[in-house]
Amino acid sequence: MVAPPQSPCPQPAPPPPVAPLRIGPVVVDPPLLQAPMAGYTNFAYRQVVREFGGAGLLATEMIAARSANWLETNRGENPDRLWGVRDEPRPLAVQMWDNDPENLARVGRRLATDFRVSVVDLNFGCPVRQVTVKAQSGSWLLRDPERVGSIVARVVEACNGVPVTAKIRLGCNDDCRTAIEVAQRIEEAGASCLTVHGRVAAQFFSGQADWDAIRAVKQSVSRMPVVGNGDIDSAQTAVTRLRESGVDGVMIAREALSRPWIFAQAAAILRGEVPPPDPDLATQKELVYHHYDLVCRRFGVERGTLLMRKFACSYAQGLAGARDFRGRVSRVQNREEFMEVMRTTFPTAPARTSQE
Repeated sequence: MVAPPQSPCPQPAPPPPVAPLRIGPVVVDPPLLQAPMAGYTNFAYRQVVREFGGAGLLATEMIAARSANWLETNRGENPDRLWGVRDEPRPLAVQMWDNDPENLARVGRRLATDFRVSVVDLNFGCPVRQVTVKAQSGSWLLRDPERVGSIVARVVEACNGVPVTAKIRLGCNDDCRTAIEVAQRIEEAGASCLTVHGRVAAQFFSGQADWDAIRAVKQSVSRMPVVGNGDIDSAQTAVTRLRESGVDGVMIAREALSRPWIFAQAAAILRGEVPPPDPDLATQKELVYHHYDLVCRRFGVERGTLLMRKFACSYAQGLAGARDFRGRVSRVQNREEFMEVMRTTFPTAPARTSQE
């Protein structure tokens, strides 16, 4: 008797597709957001990210609303951090901070009507002392959910249909975890999306991001989409957090400084494809030169060289030999020195190590 043919082993079902993130009329597809980072996410960096692809929404460095208003009134100028924004591809978000609703409303209106940005984002998460203690802004405001709500409502009104979003932390410290109440006030005020960083302000970037707390914030609101942020250290981590944490999108920050191709890798995984590998070391070295050229075109060679020192350090992060390179490149003063350090000490070993 002939045995019946064996049926093949059942293949696991592919994961369900991830829906695009909708911020008002703005479709963020894939739902992978580049975080605004002061001192880093300038026009040159955004261009690098855009060239790799995969980021659904890019963001500028945050601007101070009070300073922006002063520049407009007294000099007829815009903040340096808005350079290139008018002509840059969309979608694009601009983040701002202050504690005065009228300051923020005035700048928000200009961003919406003059610059025609896709999204106006309000920062209630910055933990640095200059913003919190000295200016009583950023994460300082998390101790007063009602005030946060009133600020958001005023900016929503001023932006006249351009979506307003907010970024928060879990609270000021572990004794003041107000994220859920703040999120509810932000939703009631008409915000189109909320990003939650999974730490309290007192942690800065120490410890681990609490994604259970981010999930709880998501579950506490009914209409407003929520984006999670914190400790996204790989493309697979981004996808896993997106699929398992119940959030509508993920925001990638520090890891994208050393690996701006992370968005393209995560986007490929979301499409069910094998992600492209990290570029080889020769290609990464060429990327540093390209980024340096972009920075110098904008700021001139002298200032561009000084600015590029921190970007070069970021690109070397995790590469064998990075410590020596960082020590040298962080002291360069001119183009000749920068090129010499790149030529002689940029890491040539491909292995990323936790010790470097």
